Amino acid sequence: MNVISEYIMAKFSVLMSVYYREQPEFLDTALASIFDQTILPDEVILVKDGPLTPGLDAVISRYATLHPELHIITLPENVGLGAALNEGLKHCSHELVARMDSDDVCVKDRFERQLAVFSRHPEYDVVGGWIDEFTTTPDRAESVRKLPETHEQIRSFFRSRSPLNHVTVMFRHSVVLAAGNYQPFYLLEDYWLWGRMLYNNAKFYNVPAVLVHVRGGQAMAARRGGWKYALSEIRLQRAFFRLGLIGYVTFCKNVIIRFTVRIIPNRLRTFVYQKLLRK
Repeated sequence: MNVISEYIMAKFSVLMSVYYREQPEFLDTALASIFDQTILPDEVILVKDGPLTPGLDAVISRYATLHPELHIITLPENVGLGAALNEGLKHCSHELVARMDSDDVCVKDRFERQLAVFSRHPEYDVVGGWIDEFTTTPDRAESVRKLPETHEQIRSFFRSRSPLNHVTVMFRHSVVLAAGNYQPFYLLEDYWLWGRMLYNNAKFYNVPAVLVHVRGGQAMAARRGGWKYALSEIRLQRAFFRLGLIGYVTFCKNVIIRFTVRIIPNRLRTFVYQKLLRK
């Protein structure tokens, strides 16, 4: 059996979570991009994180009727992304699981590219990729978040910034569970998971290409600001320091830089993200 047929046969799940503040049209576009892939998922686990709006429920009902591989997990109340993904992952049937957000758009061959990497490199536990960010339509990208490719580069990058674009990753189910699954950590659930996985010697890789189109602009920057986010950043850096993933000097530098970015005015933070942290 050749490499191409091997990775085409690999079964995988997609894990998503949606809550009441999402726009129905955004969820519609996100689901459409999943079911329009060159290689389709064997199941899509969609967690309803608390009661949703009638518009969101209508979108979900329509896709559930059209695609029996879409499975809905309903939580009685909103628990936040980390806890919602923790529960959703328990319902994923396959070893390979792709993450997807409810307002982003996959490129058409995203899953095919990632499955090919896993087929050729069974030593990898997480395969991510680049994102581009748009405000109006996915074909009018305003910036690109490129990340290092190899595991060694990713581990080095981790010390200063999150080395994976969460919405692009495909990972091994068992390895995530071995690191403690997703855990609540205000707006930093993914970075905290990558740290625990690195601590467990998981291996990472980033495809050097855009895999997902992400909604950016000032709304995105606004979600990454405020005192609550700043305090969460300090907690996370302290946790990394205690695990030995960063040293004291790096801890101090990260806290100062990240705290500053979180509390500056949103317009200035938008500039930082678009001009300094993106290509």
